Amino acid sequence: MDLGITGKRALVLASSRGLGKAIAVTLAREGAHVLLCGRSAATLQANCDAINAEGPGKADWIQADLTDAGFVEAVVKAAHEKLGGVDILVNNSGGPTPGATEDMSEEVLLANFQAMVLRLITLTNRLLPGMKERGWGRILTVASSGVIEPIPGLALSNTLRPALAGWSKTLASEVAGRGITSNLLLPGSIFTDRLKSLDAAAAERRGESVETVRAESEKAIPAGRYGTVEEFAATAAFLCSQPASYVTGSLIRCDGGAARSV
Repeated sequence: MDLGITGKRALVLASSRGLGKAIAVTLAREGAHVLLCGRSAATLQANCDAINAEGPGKADWIQADLTDAGFVEAVVKAAHEKLGGVDILVNNSGGPTPGATEDMSEEVLLANFQAMVLRLITLTNRLLPGMKERGWGRILTVASSGVIEPIPGLALSNTLRPALAGWSKTLASEVAGRGITSNLLLPGSIFTDRLKSLDAAAAERRGESVETVRAESEKAIPAGRYGTVEEFAATAAFLCSQPASYVTGSLIRCDGGAARSV
């Protein structure tokens, strides 16, 4: 299938590794010009070198941290200078520290809200006028399966990410008539460094081996295994494509059937 995004300009947040990196790589393989964003300059440069060596799309990068107050301004400026505008915005943020609800002090809650919710919404609002002017845009927000089925031990994520679901759905209704889609993509157990760290933390809490924890987790997934970043990124790329122009306001799960809700 031709995704119809050759030459489209894509900004992918938190793309130095994991899900964000996989999405950036996949969009570039479809011919998009991708701007990667993250905290590690060396890693971002290496990612871009690999993407540019492969083609057919190309990649640039900006070093920026979602926890910084100047994040939005820095990214908007870089997107203008390096891309000339943004057609595809992939809102992605790292997962917060695991913990219980009692661990959510006012300071911790506010800091994570700013990084995981406030700056994604503010950045989107800054980039929307250009999409409206061109009559085409894709806004894809990566959240968590905790939005529909809270995950034990991830109180911060379970609390904050559902806010993105309500926002994304509301936004979709407001911009659908302008050729812009807004969707939420929920990863289940995708085998990333983040998942590895969560398995390690669970193993420590339970006094078991990581292998035991992983085997139990995979057994609970109907697909019988963890997902790959490539599978997740392929789903994301379709939602950012021209053929997906009638898919908006949706919450899409990529979880191997793990969530029990309909």
